[in-house]
Amino acid sequence: MDSLGVEAKSDKASHMRIFALSTALLGLAACQSGSGIGDAFDTRQNAGTCPPAGAMYQASRIVQFDGQAELFPNVEYTGEVVDVRLYCRYAGDDPVRAEVEIDFAFGKGPAGTANSNDYGYWVAVTRRSGKVLNKEYFTVRADFSDGPVTGATEVLQRIIIPRNDESVSAANFEVLIGFDLTEDQLTYNREGRRFRLGAGQ
Repeated sequence: MDSLGVEAKSDKASHMRIFALSTALLGLAACQSGSGIGDAFDTRQNAGTCPPAGAMYQASRIVQFDGQAELFPNVEYTGEVVDVRLYCRYAGDDPVRAEVEIDFAFGKGPAGTANSNDYGYWVAVTRRSGKVLNKEYFTVRADFSDGPVTGATEVLQRIIIPRNDESVSAANFEVLIGFDLTEDQLTYNREGRRFRLGAGQ
């Protein structure tokens, strides 16, 4: 009886491990496919892949000067988009419902006088051909209370991408992110000039 009892306990433990692993995998799959987007009870599979998302290279960084020459001692603040993640949900002829997570890194330079700075940025939905369908503007605040280098993650939910019908895949669209730059800042980036984050160190 002792050996039967041990065997029963072993089988029970094995089943519990399998159940726990299955539950973890199901939870991971749900997180990757929807990330909380869409109806909680909608179990339909996505009609296709999610649209690609990323930062537009020429607008992925910003350097703010104090109005003087573009030299290191005159750098007030810097910013950079370091990562973009997109999760989406769509089925049938539903529109694409997307959530975007954006990781920023910020630096406070020698000319920066405040321990916080607001950065304007935009999120655009485009066709793969480059045509802009929608563009919205947002603001992220950097807090430099703990030092001249910091970061932030912004989560934008409920980005809606309409489709004509179920034959249109989300892969036909792109989601692009960039800083809201002045003409001078855009020219600065186009010329390949930059100060690395942590300019104040």
